[in-house]
Amino acid sequence: MTARIRNQRRRFLRNFALGSAVVSGSMLSLRSMAHGMEADDFPADHHPAYRHKVSFEHGVASGDPLARKVIIWTRITTERGGVVPVRWEVAQDAGFRRVVRAGVALASEQRDYTVKVDVNGLRPDTTYFYRFAVGRNASPVGTTRTLPLGSVAQVKLAVFTCANFPAGYFHAYREAAKRKDIHAAIHLGDYLYEYGRDGYASADAAELGREVEPAHELLSLADYRQRYAQYRTDADLQAVHAAMPFIHVWDDHEIANDTWKEGAENHDPASEGDFATRRANALRAFHEWLPIRSPDPRRQQQIYRSFAFGNLLALHMLDTRVIARDQQLAYPDYFGSDGSFDAARFAEDLASTDRQLLGIDQLLWLQQQMSESGATWQMLGQQVLMGRMNIPAPLVLGQISFTAYSALVFRAQTAPGTLTPQEQFILAQPAIPYNLDAWDGYAMARETVFGMSRALDKNLVVLAGDTHNAWASDLHDYQGNPIGVEYAVASVSSPGFEEYFPAENPVAVAAGLENLIGPLKYANTGDRGYMVITATPSECRADWHYVSTVKAAEYRAFLGKSLRTFPGLANRRLAPV
Repeated sequence: MTARIRNQRRRFLRNFALGSAVVSGSMLSLRSMAHGMEADDFPADHHPAYRHKVSFEHGVASGDPLARKVIIWTRITTERGGVVPVRWEVAQDAGFRRVVRAGVALASEQRDYTVKVDVNGLRPDTTYFYRFAVGRNASPVGTTRTLPLGSVAQVKLAVFTCANFPAGYFHAYREAAKRKDIHAAIHLGDYLYEYGRDGYASADAAELGREVEPAHELLSLADYRQRYAQYRTDADLQAVHAAMPFIHVWDDHEIANDTWKEGAENHDPASEGDFATRRANALRAFHEWLPIRSPDPRRQQQIYRSFAFGNLLALHMLDTRVIARDQQLAYPDYFGSDGSFDAARFAEDLASTDRQLLGIDQLLWLQQQMSESGATWQMLGQQVLMGRMNIPAPLVLGQISFTAYSALVFRAQTAPGTLTPQEQFILAQPAIPYNLDAWDGYAMARETVFGMSRALDKNLVVLAGDTHNAWASDLHDYQGNPIGVEYAVASVSSPGFEEYFPAENPVAVAAGLENLIGPLKYANTGDRGYMVITATPSECRADWHYVSTVKAAEYRAFLGKSLRTFPGLANRRLAPV
């Protein structure tokens, strides 16, 4: 370390030794302290509030960037209670010689000692560095970036979903953190999982040293806070948060599996109490621990919001889980006592115009956002698959394996006379949605979004997560009109179809699905990773990046697939790169 760097660090720590004005009730108001005071306004002080040990064990993060503002976040670990003033700085250089904004935020037990500052007055399309301190205890330095204005030549976005701590290492986060070309990261939800140590994807957790805390399933506010705290000690997660700003939405596991507006599959009111209370606990912790700007602080359930990347891309982040989703349909409800499937009743329920996923308010908001935007690309950042994923009913219902079904199809094409009546019956069954938790279970809600996009003549690109597998689909309405494309990202660590079909070859499963599902142009059902979206005026491209394993510290990173789409009514479909 050079003498110049040592002197800079001493000056930083000296300036961050906060004065007693906040604690003692000085004439200096909290409002003025939190908005842009210079470092020299805070002389070194030895107030008792700073004599205890304070650390930044959970790193730093930034999020919800706009052209002139961005949220910066940290959490302090402290041995004392009460209110702790935390100094923050934002600079144009990593050495903090050109500080552009500085101030004080108050950390308290009420918000689990998390600190979230909405820093204003920044320049568009500019990289900034930020840090926090309490006394002479300093945080790591984070890097963030504001959004561009006007004419924009290119935007790159990293996309993540489904990071399950006990399932394996977060190598995908580590790989993305190495990049220097990302404008922002989009997290489509399942940032954490609610299960206890005996729950989903935890078989290897003890061996990997990744058993969850608390050991039981999350219910209380303290439970959710503790789980976020554990996740945020992960070095790879800290690295990616420190490297780029994040734009978050939740999926279901931030609350409980298969959440809908009044309950969840993984919530039993008889043994786990009131769902609304559990949801309130989960959402409060979410807003505390993630760098998200609440559109309406009085309504924590409302997180749909838009981000404009100049004239190139408008990103609309949606909520398909909490605010309006009706309860999912379930196939077992349509089987009679004789084992027959009531296809007519199922089709009627599926086509109901009353079933909501976004809700009227969010839909009208989305229509207004898209109609007022002149950006080349209209992008939906949301949780669940929008593309049609209809596959033969025997596969959906687990009556036959992918390998066996593919063999039947091959025989039907090459030697139809060898098929038995039972095999012919299997092949005659209709294709039905494989996942009723996705847009496939809310068919008319999807048609409404498609109709809106088509009427507005927009170039629609949909991002999706949730399934743990990677997909790319052409989007068409029921009349066959091209609407846009969907890029769906694989999970960070949660297992995909390779766990659900352990006897099947994931490559063969993916190839079979591509053959069976008309709109589906790409599937990967065996690898974990992340996605990079590159938007330019002439194309919107997706690159699927994978890691060779999440079960070992050593791994190999590789590019799996690249696809793109072009603007214009005649070009709204997937194309090779």
